[in-house]
Parts: sequence; C-alpha cells; structure tokens
Amino acid sequence: MKKMVVMSMSLCLVVLLGGLVLAEEIGPVEIVADGCSKEIATYCKGVTPGEGRVLACLFAYEDKLSNRCEYALYDAAAQLERAIAALTFLANECKDDLKAYCSDVKPGEGRLINCIDKNMEKVSSRCKQAIKDVSKK
Repeated sequence: MKKMVVMSMSLCLVVLLGGLVLAEEIGPVEIVADGCSKEIATYCKGVTPGEGRVLACLFAYEDKLSNRCEYALYDAAAQLERAIAALTFLANECKDDLKAYCSDVKPGEGRLINCIDKNMEKVSSRCKQAIKDVSKK
C-alpha cells in the first residue's frame, strides 16, 4: 500500500507541476530515471515517455521494484511536495500583487513569475519577502 500511495502522489504531482523547473541540483524526473533505470529498461522500455506513462508502467510492476527504485520514487515525490508547498506559499503571499499586476497573464511556463519580476518595484514587501524565502530553500 505504501508504494501505491507514493506512486499515486508522484503521478499527481507530476501532472500538477507540468513543466515547472526548480532550482534543484537534480530534479524529480532525473531522480526516478536514475534510481529506476533497471526497472525502466526491463519493464517499461516500450513505453513512450510523457504524461506519466513511465510512472504508470512502474506502478504496474510495483511488486518487482528494487529498494533503490522505491527510494527514488519516494525522494522525487518529497521533492515535488516541497515545490508545491513553495508555490502555494508564493501564491498566497503574492495573490494581491498577481491580481493587481498580472491578472491578464496566462499561468504556466514561468509567465506569472516573469510578470512579478517585471513589476518588482511595485510589488508588496510581503511578496518580495516570500520570493526571497523560497529562493533560499
């Protein structure tokens, strides 16, 4: 059951984050690709990467995953949880600024943070502090 929760959480978080790029040394995709390389090569070699298909394949073979792969999946999920928490914090702290300066900007692909960056002189001190806090982590 633990594996299933981790896999489900990983899949959900990957879908939620989409193309988010974080300032991590190695991202969640790379963690799973490295930690589960044997399983991917053995069980999922014919799977077209993208849209969570490789994770779904690993989930189908959850009873055959090595400890290394299980840890990689857990580590990637934890990294994604931290990213979601940071994004939620930023969204909450900067919501008034986003509404005031970026309401016409389509979310995704870094457009909102670019908008905030372009309006940094006008952005509230609360939002500026949140950006500093998140960038330290």
